[in-house]
Amino acid sequence: MAKTLIAYFSHAGQNYSHGGIRNLPVGNTEVVAKKLHAMLGGDLFYIDTVQKYPDDHMKKIEIAKREYEQNARPELTAQVENMDEYDTVILAFPSWWTTMPMAVFTFLESYDFSGKTICPLITHGGSGFSGSLRDIARLCPKAKMAEGLAINGDNAATCDKDLEKWVKKIGLR
Repeated sequence: MAKTLIAYFSHAGQNYSHGGIRNLPVGNTEVVAKKLHAMLGGDLFYIDTVQKYPDDHMKKIEIAKREYEQNARPELTAQVENMDEYDTVILAFPSWWTTMPMAVFTFLESYDFSGKTICPLITHGGSGFSGSLRDIARLCPKAKMAEGLAINGDNAATCDKDLEKWVKKIGLR
């Protein structure tokens, strides 16, 4: 039986939202990932780093830039125990410094995605997918990539119809 994993990276605290810096008790990507989980079921996995990012938005951006420039691979707090059981991985993440957070690079490089379908979902503040789809394809060349969905973070709380349309379009419903 096909199993779906919803793997997501998200950051609460200060985020760029509605044209300014706002404090979010729950990160936009987590909001969207949990909506998908309620809609589809499957398993939910939080891509979490050992070294925590600061709540301060500008400090977080500085670290994201430095990690990107250094091609860093932040250490993760946990691993998916039975990745081989999943046929489909919904990979949800925010746009950080022209691509996905480097922790998502660590996640993708930690497993063999051969034959799996990766369904990318990004939350962003106006940049869309940037270079993230190219990076996923490069890191997981033997995976199939479904059409992705880009959600402006300002719309995370109200994106249910977009999520429903997307999961139908890519055959998960």
